[in-house]
Amino acid sequence: MALLLFVTVLIFQFCSSSKKTASAKPVAVTYESTIKPVIEANCAPCHIAGKGDKISLDNYTQASTVADNIIERVQKNTGERGFMPAMHPKLSDSTINLFVQWKNSGLPEK
Repeated sequence: MALLLFVTVLIFQFCSSSKKTASAKPVAVTYESTIKPVIEANCAPCHIAGKGDKISLDNYTQASTVADNIIERVQKNTGERGFMPAMHPKLSDSTINLFVQWKNSGLPEK
């Protein structure tokens, strides 16, 4: 009986610690893997080279140069002057936070 209790506790302890380890890994936010797909999905065609007439954000150099402005504008509410993405719904807080994380981590490209 004591052996059964010991094995049960051991199994649950192992399961619990493996979940903590898996969720503790932060996901890196980079331009290529995270930011560019958001821009392509929400800022097209206006901010895509060759398709729009605004500053192109589909390349790292341009997007990283104006990162502060991107964050400021996507944090605005619909109807506010300068709100982005124009003609699209407001980005979710979690998507906006990706831009903030990208900036806070030094604007990594890859």
